[in-house]
Amino acid sequence: MSQIITGKTKLLGVIGHPIEHSLSPIMHNAAIAHLGLDYVYLPFPVHPDNLQAAISGFAAIDLVGINITIPHKQAIKPLIAEISPTAKAIGAINTVWKTSIGTWAGTNTDVEGFIAPLQTYNQDWSQKTAVVLGNGGAARAVVAGCAQLGFGETYVVGRNATKLAEFIASWDSLATKLLVRTWDKLPLLIPHAQVIINTTPIGMYPNVTQSPLSDEEMALLRADAIAYDLIYTPRPTKFLQQAQQRGATAIDGLEMLVQQGAAALAIWLQQPVPVDIMRQSLQNHLSKYN
Repeated sequence: MSQIITGKTKLLGVIGHPIEHSLSPIMHNAAIAHLGLDYVYLPFPVHPDNLQAAISGFAAIDLVGINITIPHKQAIKPLIAEISPTAKAIGAINTVWKTSIGTWAGTNTDVEGFIAPLQTYNQDWSQKTAVVLGNGGAARAVVAGCAQLGFGETYVVGRNATKLAEFIASWDSLATKLLVRTWDKLPLLIPHAQVIINTTPIGMYPNVTQSPLSDEEMALLRADAIAYDLIYTPRPTKFLQQAQQRGATAIDGLEMLVQQGAAALAIWLQQPVPVDIMRQSLQNHLSKYN
């Protein structure tokens, strides 16, 4: 049965540009319906030039909370009064809510989303090496997650040495075991990686035949390694297919998407949320495209 929207219905949402592709409304509204709450979660297309006006407008209509996605995760920081230590360290905000005094507070739940599937392995990561492919915004949440899990070493690999130097210089003690390497050093790193994470968009639909690693590079991966791709369409990506052929364990980006969303929804609702319902709603939706 469809939800009835009334004048009492409370508003949640996600802003981005573009926003049409977002799966967040599917999983959030599924959870809201399961809980029987009078909320609705909507996608709001917000052009970068209109970000400040949009945030002011959301305050004026008493919107409860917002997810922030590309390209606003960094740009929104000056508009948020209270920023969590995690979001400050990452340099990006993905979840915002109204405080008791009417100002906006923000955090980044991408870290919780990233580490959630790795925590199910119940491992001591202190002697493990993580290799992170890419040094963009998504890599920042991954690095923070690796630091939280306590990895012995985390290597961030990128193609531009200057950007890599800027990346490592932007961290404080949160990433004390962080190292950067240029892409040509991958053959030396891959054999030592217990976890290898793709944070690049390479292999995302519609470019389903692409992978950040060549077959020759993937052949260096340990059979007992974990390959983690932040992409969730297609399922599996070419990167994860290559890893599975090596015998490695594959994790796609769906669980990270679900877990970061669940963490955000729990903040807004101030109660536990049905993670299984959120996951199943996305699996049902994505099954149409695989």
